[in-house]
Amino acid sequence: MGLTRQYLRYGVAAVFGLIASPKGNVAYVRLRGESGRYVAVPACEHVFLWDTRRGEKVLILQGLKQEVTSLCPSPDGLHLAVGYEDGAVRVFSLLNGEVIVTFNGHKASVTALKYDQLGGRLVSGSKDTDVIVWDIINESGLYRLKGHKDAVTQVLFLREKNLLVTSGKDTLVKWWDLDTQHCFRTLVGHRTEVWGLVLVSEEKRLITGAADSELRVWDITYLQEGKDPGEPESKKSKGSLAGAEETCSIDETLDLHEASEERLLRCSKVGSIMRDGRDRIVTLATDQTGRILACHGTDSILEVFYVLSEDEIHKKMERKMKKARKKARQQLQKEEEEPESSIELSLQEEIQRLVNIKASAKIKSFDLILSPKGELKATLLLQNNTVETYALNPSAQTPQVARVSKITIGGHRSNVRTLAFSSDNIAVLSAAAESVKIWNRSTLQCIRTMECEYALCSLFVPGDRQVIIGTKTGKLQLFDLASGGLLETLAAHDGAVWSISLSPDQCGFITGGADKCVKFWEFELVKDENSAQKRLSVKHTRILQLDEDVLCVRYSPNQKLLAVSLLDCTVKIFHTDTLKFFLSLYGHKLPVLCMDITFDGALIATGSADRNVKIWGLDFGDCHRSLFAHNDSVMYLQFVPKSHLFFTAGKDHKIKQWDADKFQHIQTLEGHHQEVWCLAISPSGDHVVSSSHDKSLRIWERTREPLIVEEEQEMQREAEYEENVAKEEQPVVAGEVQGETGLAGKKTIETIKAAERIMEAIEMYREETAKLKEHEAICTAAGKEPSSYVLEVFKKVKSSEVEESLLVLPFSYIPDLLTLFNEYIQVGTEVELFCRALLFLLRIHFGQITSNQMLVTVIENLKKTTISKVSEAQKHPPAGSVFEAGRVSQMVSQLYSVLPERKYFQQQC
Repeated sequence: MGLTRQYLRYGVAAVFGLIASPKGNVAYVRLRGESGRYVAVPACEHVFLWDTRRGEKVLILQGLKQEVTSLCPSPDGLHLAVGYEDGAVRVFSLLNGEVIVTFNGHKASVTALKYDQLGGRLVSGSKDTDVIVWDIINESGLYRLKGHKDAVTQVLFLREKNLLVTSGKDTLVKWWDLDTQHCFRTLVGHRTEVWGLVLVSEEKRLITGAADSELRVWDITYLQEGKDPGEPESKKSKGSLAGAEETCSIDETLDLHEASEERLLRCSKVGSIMRDGRDRIVTLATDQTGRILACHGTDSILEVFYVLSEDEIHKKMERKMKKARKKARQQLQKEEEEPESSIELSLQEEIQRLVNIKASAKIKSFDLILSPKGELKATLLLQNNTVETYALNPSAQTPQVARVSKITIGGHRSNVRTLAFSSDNIAVLSAAAESVKIWNRSTLQCIRTMECEYALCSLFVPGDRQVIIGTKTGKLQLFDLASGGLLETLAAHDGAVWSISLSPDQCGFITGGADKCVKFWEFELVKDENSAQKRLSVKHTRILQLDEDVLCVRYSPNQKLLAVSLLDCTVKIFHTDTLKFFLSLYGHKLPVLCMDITFDGALIATGSADRNVKIWGLDFGDCHRSLFAHNDSVMYLQFVPKSHLFFTAGKDHKIKQWDADKFQHIQTLEGHHQEVWCLAISPSGDHVVSSSHDKSLRIWERTREPLIVEEEQEMQREAEYEENVAKEEQPVVAGEVQGETGLAGKKTIETIKAAERIMEAIEMYREETAKLKEHEAICTAAGKEPSSYVLEVFKKVKSSEVEESLLVLPFSYIPDLLTLFNEYIQVGTEVELFCRALLFLLRIHFGQITSNQMLVTVIENLKKTTISKVSEAQKHPPAGSVFEAGRVSQMVSQLYSVLPERKYFQQQC
């Protein structure tokens, strides 16, 4: 039996060429003791922290696989909450860039994140329509709020009240009482999706933005607890709302329903502010003081408003009354009180338009910060991979907007459509619609930027001192790397230059274009007009006329054959010297977009828009194998130098490696989040660079780690299983009412593995306990305790996964677990953790526990132990631990309400 062929694994080495992804939001962060200088932006699965003053990247918060969709810095400036496309929320430390806690609760991407005033709680909204409140200190989920019928767009904590306000694409704004965890009021005054909301004027005014040009303004009146101002006096004495409805008319019943909604606050619409934009609101936000309001739509204009304070409103009212009195005296009116009573400030006077900031491209998000000196800074995340910062003085009579920084050099403005490696493996060329950039592969720094036309193909001229770009307009542009200047522009084709291929003898190259021609070019030295020295140029030597548009051209390594891919889905092979037809490769159902020939000239591989890759022999043109390569069009294909291995890039966001001899898939390189347009392999074969529609360039490096195909397939199956587990229905808690609230967490592969570890530990505990009874003297002398292993396993479960791990635990393990909890709490080990777990178990298994006579003594002992140990821990908190006395007291009070009465147990006994 032969040995299994081993390959070397390619792994991601770096992500570069990306300044910010437009899918998330930009946020100011406090770093190194400075505010207003550093901004956090999403960058695919990572978060980049940029220094806007110097234009440098200062910190990278490493993500896993999913794209970042939302950012929110903590009030103390030490942490950053990051929401991801898979619904996960991670909290990073800005001091060292490490993950502190991970929350898994949402089934879809996180759309909104917000901290409360103290930073102890975090609320997240998602496309799965749920809102979840997380406990940052305890690292666990508190509860899930259900009520929206579409994606949640914004969430806000109130500072003074324990209330939450949310908006969604279901046109609703909901007010939630977090004490009772229910929605007590819903605003239905919007006809379209509500895309944003803010609280201003010391949280006495709510402003919402929808899919029209209005900013709707609502006045908030906070009411005293238990006071229903809308309720008639005669009905206040009634015991319940239902009893009142039986004895009153329909109108009175409606009044009572409205009164029940207004127990905490009254919210009434007072008017609208018209925006200049006619499209929907994308982002609506204020600075931390609530004095500056800004919004933008799907265009490039940021509209900035100034919200007057109560003192400023009072002064403006006095000035207005003074003018009214003066006008009344001029009109000889005796009653001076009359104009005073009728004078009111309009909404436009209370919320004044400051200025419109015109950005250089479409705005995707922004953040504001008002410095102590009164200067307003606005950082804009633009759609074209750019971050801009503007400054203005809002207190000036006519505020002047000045752009203070622009981060652009680290990436392209549009999609990179062509890549190339230099012959020494050091330089990487990337070209897009507006520029050509040369990167240092080891440092990932951009060392040269040159303006060009829309680039489609490129190559390094032998010697690596010049590059040639083929453009969409049919031109060839020759650039000098030393000076960064354009040496020459040639009108090569009448249509787009789709492909370019360097000849193996390095004396020239060929181009294929949309004008149905393949043109041959040779390098030559010509006299420079500006200097006496000669410079490089190219001259046209031959032309091959074809019947269809040319999509791709390639030389064979010995330069005897020429392969041409045509729009009629065929690949034609010609003799290079005579240009006579040799072979026709037909079999693809859609045009061949890419192809490459092996180093020995034996095989040619073609990738097509029909999602297949076909491997052909160049001797007879026979198809050796057809491989279903990607779930979308195959955009690029290239062989690894001096091997029969090749890489393909597809519109399905993936890069795959194949073996052309064994016709098998080796590995998949996952990392890009959108279509992969092209890739390039270094001449040594050690590095692969790829570009995508997500604006990122990625370098993949060949490691020394061996890769076995069978193991890779097994890992892929495990990943698919874990993905399917996350999509399964969540377990239902017996007796739980499926209403507005639910458990915060969700079942993941991590919670299942944690539950399995707990079950294994309990089974081992049972076995060891049985052995201990048989050999009590020996085990006691050795000092082994079977329960200690269960304790260690339970403590290793992440705090955010405790509830979900216990939820999937079968009831047969619960009696042993309750006995162990009693032992741990009695010793004083992790009292808070085990009280929390005990409370949860009693809640979900209440019926089975109370009906089990074997657990009577255990519950009684637990009750006594819990009361004594929690009281003791409250008086003397353990040293070095964060022991929240209030939270534990709340747990114990809940425990009392859940535990059955003593009489019931006495009857059972």
